[in-house]
Parts: sequence; structure tokens; C-alpha cells
Amino acid sequence: MKDLILRHELKHHINYLDYIAIKNRLQAIAKKDANVGENGTYQIRSLYFDNYQDKALREKLDGVNKREKFRFRFYNDDFSYVKLEKKSKLYGLCNKLSVGITKEECEKIIEGDIEWMRNSKQALLIELYAKMKFQQLRPKTIVEYSREPYVYQTGNVRITFDSNVRTGICSKNFFDLQAPTIAANDENIIILEVKYDQFLPEIIENCIQMKDRRTGNFSKYVASRTYG
Repeated sequence: MKDLILRHELKHHINYLDYIAIKNRLQAIAKKDANVGENGTYQIRSLYFDNYQDKALREKLDGVNKREKFRFRFYNDDFSYVKLEKKSKLYGLCNKLSVGITKEECEKIIEGDIEWMRNSKQALLIELYAKMKFQQLRPKTIVEYSREPYVYQTGNVRITFDSNVRTGICSKNFFDLQAPTIAANDENIIILEVKYDQFLPEIIENCIQMKDRRTGNFSKYVASRTYG
């Protein structure tokens, strides 16, 4: 069994002026992620799971030290590569597991057709099957946003700016790009996320430092669930 890879994750709410200042500093030392489009960003759409007791939501709000969330995800409106992801939090450290699935498989799961998953060769699909059976985990709501990512090799650092976070208001029409969404937070707010392995290089720490800005615990899923 592979060792669990845990990473640090910092989050900040910043305004547009903060964003411009940090971005200008970052561009001098970090590289853009190779997957961005011409405008330097890509679009993310996720469909999060929860159960009838809102387990994932409540654990996040209560600050439970060991928790997890399952989600489907695709990028730039491209249905040819959909991922099932499990994001875990353990005493402030993060781990993410993912596996590629087809659009058809994803649609089956959304519709509740899950018995085929028990024979999958993918451990993550089997785990989701078990939790859908015994924890009543179900697709809950769509979350989408625009991401501008940067990478810095030393420390395996990834810095992202997420903006225009929107929610599907309990919609599960994951592949309907015309499904209505609304803003999940103040549209003038940008979420700065910094992920790294064992240490955060001082040059990056100085780069993202903003006066009077504190580390926060903003959750796109929690913000989206405000509406249902």
C-alpha cells in the first residue's frame, strides 16, 4: 500500500488589488501551469457528494480534524476527461486521490445506477460505491469557477487564484452547461490557495504576503451550500 501523501494548504480571501500585486510578484519567480488557455486560466466544474445528514458540510463547519469529500470534476467544458476525486483533510494536512472515469459512467452514478461499481478495478470507485450504499452518499450540488494557476518547483508549490465561484443550487445536471448558476460569494473576492509539501520556500512566502491578510478556511462547497 502506498504511503499517504499529505500536503499543506493555505487559503486567503483577497481583493483585486491584492491579486494584481501578488500576481506581478509571482510572474517573476513562478511558472504558469502548463494546462492553462491563452488567457492564463481554465474553468473547473465539480459535482460534490454528501449524504442526507449533510455529513461533509457539517464536518467542515464543525472543524472536524479528519474528514473527506467526494466529487466529480472536468475542465474547460471538456467531457472527454472526467475525474472522480476524493479530497481528505487530516489535522490540517490534505490528500487528494483521483481516477479518470467516462461521461457515461458518471451519468450512471448520478442516476443511482451503481451496482457495476462493485466489480471495478479502481479502488476509488469501489470506495465510493460502498459509501453510496452504506452512508447514503449522493451527488449534491454543482460548483464551478475560474482558476489561474502557478507552480514553483522547490517545495512542489502550487499557487492558484480562484474567482467567479458559482453554485448550481442543488442542481445535479453536471453535463448541462446551460444549467442556471448563481454567485456563491462576493464577486469582488478572489480566493488565493497555496499548496506545498514539507516546506514553503521563503521566496514564495514573501511573494504572497499581504498586510492585514490572515489565513482563512474558505470552502467553495460550504459557500455553495448556503443556497441549499
